[in-house]
Amino acid sequence: MNWKETTWQGYGRQNGAAGIRNKVLVIYTVECASFVAQEVVRQTGRSNVEVVGFSGCTDNEYAVRLLIALIRHPNVGAVLSIGLGCEYVQPEWLSRIATEEGKPTRWFFIQNEGGTLPSVQKGLRCVDELCAALTHTPRVPMRFCDLVIGAECGGSDYTSGLAGNVVVGRLFDQLVDAGGTAIFEEIVEAVGLIDVLAARAATAEACQQLVDTYDKALDYCKSVRQYSVSPGNFTGGLSTIEEKSMGAIVKSGTKPIEGVVKVSQQPDHAGLWLLDSTPDPYWMQFGITNPNDNEGLMDLISAGCHLTFLVTGRGNVVGSAVAPVLKITGNHQTYTRMEGDMDFDASPMLTGHCSQDELTGQLAGLVCAVAAGQPSKSEALGHKEYFIPYKYQECIAQKRCAQQA
Repeated sequence: MNWKETTWQGYGRQNGAAGIRNKVLVIYTVECASFVAQEVVRQTGRSNVEVVGFSGCTDNEYAVRLLIALIRHPNVGAVLSIGLGCEYVQPEWLSRIATEEGKPTRWFFIQNEGGTLPSVQKGLRCVDELCAALTHTPRVPMRFCDLVIGAECGGSDYTSGLAGNVVVGRLFDQLVDAGGTAIFEEIVEAVGLIDVLAARAATAEACQQLVDTYDKALDYCKSVRQYSVSPGNFTGGLSTIEEKSMGAIVKSGTKPIEGVVKVSQQPDHAGLWLLDSTPDPYWMQFGITNPNDNEGLMDLISAGCHLTFLVTGRGNVVGSAVAPVLKITGNHQTYTRMEGDMDFDASPMLTGHCSQDELTGQLAGLVCAVAAGQPSKSEALGHKEYFIPYKYQECIAQKRCAQQA
């Protein structure tokens, strides 16, 4: 495969970005509006209409920034924002941001529409209008240099660090060489490896960011008395968080790390980046890091990822709203047992039936096909999970670390 010349057709956005999907995103701004929003999406029966939302009635800057990042995401072409009427996050605010992005948008309050049934009917009319508007979205050529791909682990076993994460890391190396952007996360799964990460920093500023992010994550794990290792990991053959960490960072490949971004912050240039999703210190100490796989996927997508890799030795079934998820396993038993859900089998690397380069090329071909419109396994099954929690996190990771350096 020619990484620099391979092309497919994407969807052009007013700000010059391009997406690999053209979705109508229905957003609810409080749990009291979630039923209406989800019912609108269910009744449309359209695969490109998806729902996300924030359950909280009170303010949370982290959640608001994440919703705004999803509105601005290049895979989103239009936005319908639905509120109850008395919550802090106002749908009109979100709709205004979509307008500023040049995306067709509608919004309303359920209280003003007269309750559930009238609101669902209005939502359906709005979705019809937005879908009609999306038919005018310009198609534009895309290459690997235009892609932002994210990666996280979930349900790791002994094969994750030996095969699944290996092929992802090698693809990340090729993607960066082609001018694209790769984002990996889960700094809480890098315990004992800060020297390895810091040695790969592209600059002194990036090195300081990595050290600060690692120290914060380690302090956080100590404060909650929990590290990112589970009974399922032990069953899968991983003995300690340190052993799991050695396999986890393999997914980052070998390229220099340009720096650290926080949730809803997009890298300002191409290359390899670390996403920090750990809560920042706060007197209330609320929010946890990666409470489930879909929170981690949402974090990556909020950083601008067109698609994400979920490396899982023991298997997983989830997808995500907004961006396709490709589930990769290095465990052949897992792949054969869950072939309807798993997108890629990296186990031939362990048996010697395929070289690392061959598998990387096969995964690149799958990425190209999905970017061109082929549904991932989770998309085909209708998996569109999401999770947006309360959390405290400052949005100035790069500047803050630079000032501390």
